[in-house]
Amino acid sequence: MNFKLILGITSIVLFTSLLMYNFGNSIDSYVNFEQAENRGSAHVVGSWDDTREWGFSRETMRFTFYMKDEDGNVRRVVYPKPKPNNFEQATQLVVIGEMKNDVFFANDMLMKCPSKYNDADEAEFTQAEQG
Repeated sequence: MNFKLILGITSIVLFTSLLMYNFGNSIDSYVNFEQAENRGSAHVVGSWDDTREWGFSRETMRFTFYMKDEDGNVRRVVYPKPKPNNFEQATQLVVIGEMKNDVFFANDMLMKCPSKYNDADEAEFTQAEQG
């Protein structure tokens, strides 16, 4: 066989292997706080525990709050950005980061907020039932 052909096939196999390896490492599954302790990076789904203290510190430039995961575990979350505008309205939070000493340090945060369209759909459905 031709040397260039062997080199080309080897390069393609090597590139594909690296691509699959990196893709596999980039996929994080959703876990609770206890499972996040054993991982470098984790996605934790839960809700804001508004019964505990929370706020933004201008000294450290961090927003801290407590979150309850889907299994009922409550942990302090440290987010290195200001409080998102719709934080109080969120029905579900996803924090992405890592656990250190029972504190979750979030690099990113996603929020699920109630949709204004759900109320409109329910009103239309109620009118359709009555009409």
